[in-house]
Amino acid sequence: MNLFYAPQLLPQDTMYTFDKDESRHISRVLRKSVGEELFLTNGKGQFFTAEIIDDNPKKTLVKITKSEKREKPTRHIHIAMAPTKSNDRFEWFLEKATEIGISEITPILTEHSERKKINWERYDKILVSAMKQSLQMYKPKLHPLTKWSDFIQQNHADYTKTIAYCKAAKHLKDTSITNDKILLLVGPEGGFSEKELQQAFEANYLPVGLSKNRLRTETAGIVGLMAIHFLE
Repeated sequence: MNLFYAPQLLPQDTMYTFDKDESRHISRVLRKSVGEELFLTNGKGQFFTAEIIDDNPKKTLVKITKSEKREKPTRHIHIAMAPTKSNDRFEWFLEKATEIGISEITPILTEHSERKKINWERYDKILVSAMKQSLQMYKPKLHPLTKWSDFIQQNHADYTKTIAYCKAAKHLKDTSITNDKILLLVGPEGGFSEKELQQAFEANYLPVGLSKNRLRTETAGIVGLMAIHFLE
C-alpha cells in the first residue's frame, strides 16, 4: 500500500488536488490512472480512501470516498536533542524515530553543540517521507532549533521530564514512569555541560541511563525512544 500526504485535507472534504510533487509521483512514477484507488493521510490522524478523477501529472485530482479517524498512539514522546555535527546522522535519527513512533522533536542548541544551524524544511520532508513509508497517520511535530536556555525554561508540566545521563543511578527502562507523556533530553557529542546538567536537575528532570556503553547522540536518541516504548 502506498500512502500519500495531503496536509490541507479536512475530514469533511470530498475532493482534493495534490501538489506538483505528489501528482508527478502518482502519475509518472507509480503510473496511476483515472479510476484507481489511493490512500491518503493529512498527518493529523485522518485516513482517507480516494478515487482518481484526473491523473494530470501537475495537479492530480481525487474524489474522497471514505474518511476515518485513527486513534493516537498511547504514549506521547518528545525528544529534545542537540543536532549532530554530521547532518546525515541527525537525518537518520529523524527517519528512524518517525518509523518507530515519536510525537515531537526539538533540536536544541547547547554549550557543546557542534551544529548551530539546521535546514528545518529538509528535516520536515524527511519526517513526511518516513511517516508515509511506515504507514502512520500522525506526522511528528518538528520544532525550530531552540536555545538550551529557552528550552529549559519552558514548563512542560504535563510531561515526565527525563535527561540522558551516563552517571544516572537507574536505566530508563527500569524507572517507574506511569505518565503517558514523556520528554527526554539527549546531549551533543561532547555531552551536556555541568551547568546545563545542574539546570536540568533544578528543573526536575530525572537523570536516566541508556546503556553501559558510550553511545553516539543519534543512537542514544533511538535507544531512549525504544526504552520509552517498552515501559510498562
